[in-house]
Amino acid sequence: MNKIVEKEHFSEHVVKLVMEAPLIARSRRAGHFVIVRADEGGERIPLTIADADTEKGTITLIIQEIGVSTKKICALEVGDSLADVVGPLGQATHIEKFGTVVCCGGGVGVAPLLPIIKAMKQAGNRVISILAARTADLIILEDQVKEYSDEVIIMTDDGSAGKKGLVTAGVEEVINREKVDMVVTIGPAIMMKFVALTTKKYDVPTMCSLNTIMVDGTGMCGACRVTVDGKTKFVCIDGPEFDAHKVNFDEMLMRLKSYN
Repeated sequence: MNKIVEKEHFSEHVVKLVMEAPLIARSRRAGHFVIVRADEGGERIPLTIADADTEKGTITLIIQEIGVSTKKICALEVGDSLADVVGPLGQATHIEKFGTVVCCGGGVGVAPLLPIIKAMKQAGNRVISILAARTADLIILEDQVKEYSDEVIIMTDDGSAGKKGLVTAGVEEVINREKVDMVVTIGPAIMMKFVALTTKKYDVPTMCSLNTIMVDGTGMCGACRVTVDGKTKFVCIDGPEFDAHKVNFDEMLMRLKSYN
């Protein structure tokens, strides 16, 4: 059982939970995720580790309430425990000194992006972070992102914060004004698709973190399969990060609708 030691509401449907998981906290790296269950009969939910504190033995998860299982998790309070927290899973992010790295996150995609921003900065990169959401109240972790970024650009669909427009406008603005060596994008699949299409025009290497349907998290069930460069890959063990220019996003988007 993993006890919750801190809870914070970012918005009506987005919650931050800090929980005890000392072994995971010690071994996790940027890009790793966990699979959690609210209770013994609960659904298995994959969540990227947004942060970890090795001294306190805790990990931070950010959950968006969108279904029965996530509602159960978001309803837990400090002192409650999750039935299971399994991880760290997946492949860690490839971090090196690229030069100038643009990290763009949409909505709750900023949560898994934060440890990558931090790691890229610590590796000596110039980091420009672009945070995008429909409205100002859906922008999360802005202060934490600023701590590890050389520049932060806010994009909102309605113009209620930062600049009005989609994340792709912010990406293109940066590419047009300076040399960009790598783009990292995490968010809704449709957002990552159009970021990839934008950066491909300028031949800028781009990495995405995929959010496919996942069940067991060990590569056995095949639910999370995607086509990358014409080959079948499993997000849970081969990913979650891939070359965005090689991902078949149209196929992925179609499969994401399976349980609508």
